[in-house]
Amino acid sequence: MDHLVYLAASGAATVGELQAAVSHNLANLSTPGFKADLVRAESRYLAGGGLASRGFASGLRQGADLEPGPVQSTGRDLDVAVEGRGWIAVLGADGTEALSRRGDLRVDAFGQLTNGAGQLVLGNAGPVALPPYDAVAIGTDGTISIVPQGGDPNTQVAVDRIRLVDPDPADLVKGEDGLFRSPAPLQADAAVALTPGSLEGSNVSAIGGMVRMIELSRQFESQVRLISLAREMDTSSARLMSVE
Repeated sequence: MDHLVYLAASGAATVGELQAAVSHNLANLSTPGFKADLVRAESRYLAGGGLASRGFASGLRQGADLEPGPVQSTGRDLDVAVEGRGWIAVLGADGTEALSRRGDLRVDAFGQLTNGAGQLVLGNAGPVALPPYDAVAIGTDGTISIVPQGGDPNTQVAVDRIRLVDPDPADLVKGEDGLFRSPAPLQADAAVALTPGSLEGSNVSAIGGMVRMIELSRQFESQVRLISLAREMDTSSARLMSVE
């Protein structure tokens, strides 16, 4: 009976890991530029002497869904959406360059340009910093222009340019912070373009996620029923063995 219990218990644990990934995706349904996590399960066997008779399920992160999310017009000066392929370079919490598609930009109390998650947006020479201004605009190539505070409303000054890159999608690795990183140094790519006044939404499907949650819940129930069945079979066998 231990074979059945072992398999069912490991299967239930893996289903729990898959449910956590789906829940995480659904929790970010409204996060701009979010890319859904992809996970899969595979069979593994205990290493050691004898036959490989103890198989169990193991949940593995497969990567992320890099398909673009829906783009909606907002009309807000600091909102941008990446057109097609490409990424916005930001500064990760570990101080390294990371990549994001999140375009809900804003200026913090120190004049630095950040996204909605508070991550600093990188420009030509580090984090973008803006002097006091009366108006700001972002061009399709990432150029940030302002009307200086108290200046002529018809005169714009280019301050910096958002660093836009286009790495090979196969090289990208998604971190626990939701940001992507490339193992190789990246150069700014002039071919990457932005759509000002728009936001790319999450690429998570609410319907697909809910259906997947129901499927996983049923799989978990099946694994628990197998454990209960193994217990009943073990009890019945012990009862038969005790008959004189």
